[in-house]
Amino acid sequence: MQATHTDPTAGIWIDDPDRLANSIADAGQEPIALDTEFVRERTYWPQLALVQIAIDGDILLLDMQVEGMAKALAPVLTDPLRTKVMHAASEDLVALEHACGAVPKPLFDTQIAAGLAGFGAALSYQALVRELLGIEIDKGETRSDWLRRPLSPSQCRYAADDVRHLGEIHDRLQRRLVELGRLDWLTEDCQRLLTVARGEPEPWPHLALRSSQGLDPAGQRRLCMLLRWRDRQALASDRPRGWILANDLATELARHPPSDPAALARVLDARPNAPRKLRDAIWHELTADQSNLDGMPLAEPLDGRRKETIKALQSAVADIAEREGVPATVLASRRHLETYVQERRWPEALDGWRRPLLQACFRTLAPIGD
Repeated sequence: MQATHTDPTAGIWIDDPDRLANSIADAGQEPIALDTEFVRERTYWPQLALVQIAIDGDILLLDMQVEGMAKALAPVLTDPLRTKVMHAASEDLVALEHACGAVPKPLFDTQIAAGLAGFGAALSYQALVRELLGIEIDKGETRSDWLRRPLSPSQCRYAADDVRHLGEIHDRLQRRLVELGRLDWLTEDCQRLLTVARGEPEPWPHLALRSSQGLDPAGQRRLCMLLRWRDRQALASDRPRGWILANDLATELARHPPSDPAALARVLDARPNAPRKLRDAIWHELTADQSNLDGMPLAEPLDGRRKETIKALQSAVADIAEREGVPATVLASRRHLETYVQERRWPEALDGWRRPLLQACFRTLAPIGD
């Protein structure tokens, strides 16, 4: 059981689900600030250790290792009348979805809001607190073991600080976005963040590896098969993908497929951390029927013409971003431009408010017939 600290800056430790429910019930419908601490070094899914909530002047530290706490938190996350304020929430959303079966919505992500308000792209919480409030916060417990109990007073203070200023930041950013007429922009971007919070494997995982661009179509199909199998293994065993099969080894096997199981064994034996016990499964994937990959998109290398097109698009995006007063990377990242040019399709991430700003220019510089 966690010891109770007398330091008021360390928050209120909650290790009873009923106490959480009572604390939330007693509060009004003001936005609540929310953050998580989790560990993911040895697992596929984040191990949720702590959830911090700032509500009605109090900071609650929820011990997520207590049975029933995740169930008690779920209705708080989904309460449609209470905005949840978080900063850079993408990984936190995956942790909450896996542990609680729910994500916080409606969501106000202060990192996204800061970019749309013109304060900079991908600002850290520490930088945003300094920028808006002139307050320095300590980040000394960043690499703590959040699963241990009891947590130290310094860990609790650090965790509490992560939500202590979110309410005031929310109020300032919301006022600014209302002035700019961009609150709807934030709503769209936060909703997009929520739709990808399940952390499920990508259908075409080879596209995320730049090394796949150097493979011929047959090699890319083998790589896709291997990476899909790796995702299934990682999910089933709750282990990091890299522990199942490293990216460089998967690419090597796809580029130079072994001629028989013995040749595969020699490749694996030559690598200290290769998954030798999984060699039969790897051989099966390398030689399996690939008819389920019909229509698979190919990762193509950026030749000179494509590079020039992307460069022209980046310049156009920079001009539009300057006109709108937002960082260029908030408007459209290079990765999204590469998707547009290489795959000849409009990226979903550029839908919504971005499309009217970008589409005419993109069609002029690189028409794709969409």
